Amino acid sequence: MGSLADVDYETLHCTVDADGVALLTLSRPEQLNAFSVTMARELEQFFTVDARDDAIRAVVVTGAGRAFCAGMDLSAPGNVFGLDESLAPTPEQMHADYASEPLHSGIRDTGGRVTLAIHALPKPVIAAINGAAVGIGATMTLAMDIRVASEAARIGFVFGRLGIVPEACSSWFLPRLVGIQQALDWVYSADIISAEDALRGGLLRSVHSPDTLVPEALELARSYVAGRSPVALALAKRLIYRNGAADSPLEAHLSDSLAMFYTSIGDGKEGVAAFREKRPPAFSGSANALPRIFPEDD
Repeated sequence: MGSLADVDYETLHCTVDADGVALLTLSRPEQLNAFSVTMARELEQFFTVDARDDAIRAVVVTGAGRAFCAGMDLSAPGNVFGLDESLAPTPEQMHADYASEPLHSGIRDTGGRVTLAIHALPKPVIAAINGAAVGIGATMTLAMDIRVASEAARIGFVFGRLGIVPEACSSWFLPRLVGIQQALDWVYSADIISAEDALRGGLLRSVHSPDTLVPEALELARSYVAGRSPVALALAKRLIYRNGAADSPLEAHLSDSLAMFYTSIGDGKEGVAAFREKRPPAFSGSANALPRIFPEDD
């Protein structure tokens, strides 16, 4: 297994196997991998820059030691969320200037910046929840495409107990994953739920023994990318997330049509040829070079 040797993380550890599956480990085990401003910055860096390397085909995220992430590190001095208490932004200012200072660093939720980066990665991302996943430890996984958990995992949307609100874009992700009623029940109760409860509620794909969780998550990731076109996977991810919230099926039809057209003249040609010739395909497309399929695409 190789490593991202040129990247020096303080709170993360990453290795990449021969199949292009990255194992990203939250690595503050003595603090139960509590989320810090440094971890937020490094996760944003990883998902916006480092994971865009074509050598990485998929990402599995887990935690070092006995926790996945025990939530925000509440021992930090000052505003523990890293926010600038001297500011008093309005909704109008946030919508107009959220990408500019001082709002970008002083007001924007750090967890939300991380989940937006995870969501934007045009590759499969799997959460392997090995232990406690509380607060941001739970909400960061919502932006990942698949969640699997250990039998030892415990998950909590405990914001009400701290007098704060669900963050990290979870008010968008959670109800889409489990429905509004289940989302509100978990948020209102602020209880710690078992992996089996999370599975029954629709949050998890599957529950595994602690010893097999990460190996089985890695194998799942390999099954998603082996013999697959990175372009087709990236476009499929965009289509499903975007069109799942579209106003009408016509919107899906228009973007599906463009994606189908451009893949049919790209990796699709190789895929059809390989099928006809009864051989493995040799796709050459990159997830970093996608065709425009939505009006807002750059």
